Amino acid sequence: MSVEVKHLTKVFGAQRAVDDISFTVEQGQILGFLGPNGAGKSTTMKIATCYLPPTAGTILVNGHDVVQDPIAVRRLVGYLPEHNPLYLDMYVHEYLLFTASVYGLKGRQAQSRVQEMVELCGLTLEQGKKIGALSKGYRQRVGLAQALVHDPPVLILDEPTTGLDPNQIVEIRSLIRRVGENKTVLFSTHIMQEVAAICDRVVIINHGKLVADSDVKSLQAGNRNEKVTLVEFEQPIAAEALQQIPGVLEVSIAQGNTYRVTSHRDADIRSSVFRIAAEQHLPLVGLRQEENSLEKVFQELTKES
Repeated sequence: MSVEVKHLTKVFGAQRAVDDISFTVEQGQILGFLGPNGAGKSTTMKIATCYLPPTAGTILVNGHDVVQDPIAVRRLVGYLPEHNPLYLDMYVHEYLLFTASVYGLKGRQAQSRVQEMVELCGLTLEQGKKIGALSKGYRQRVGLAQALVHDPPVLILDEPTTGLDPNQIVEIRSLIRRVGENKTVLFSTHIMQEVAAICDRVVIINHGKLVADSDVKSLQAGNRNEKVTLVEFEQPIAAEALQQIPGVLEVSIAQGNTYRVTSHRDADIRSSVFRIAAEQHLPLVGLRQEENSLEKVFQELTKES
């Protein structure tokens, strides 16, 4: 395993920011780390990158404990924090050389690696500019370049697309996908489209507790024992007529004359719906199965009780 989170707990005073969570990220995976604001995502990432000590439990990065061997962990991890602290008065190329030197790269090796990162992150035309003169999108590229300059096997990104415009988001997503071809990537986001576009797996936490750990398709499928069909008539009908269909568990009004019919997953209610429409002389306007969106699944898992 590249990253192993074992019974991790972090307490600040009376608040349990992270509450006994465990999960793993395998080598070469891109894992989306999700949760509402204040769920404990950034705290977990700061522990994984040795910026905070855990209260209990631990994190192993390629077998190295963040508490027992933090120097080894720092060598193995590239980290882009949520607020991307950069030296704004430094030039891009200068800053990346400085970062390379922090990791012990010197001379031609450092120059070669910086140039490689400049090209990978699309900074060729910007490398002679001061960081303070760059747009937020290009600053994020600089942040990614500094996280990658020492060629770490594990990349940890805390909301890397926050505040970017749609074009910049697409560019950063594409860059993460390319990087993820040969590295383990753990990144947090609030954008479900990013999860669907680039993640292999998803871990969701809420109030510091783990509430989901699944591949994207299984998470989106939700409850495999049930399905929802949207049935729309030209005029309202009595919900009881739909409720009596074999296999139907629940009927509710979605909007107007459209009804959400929850049934057992293996039940086919279509012929019964057509029969009801014919018996009541009501034209059937629409009949389709509702797909679970990641947004809906996320809301269900993180809603306040």
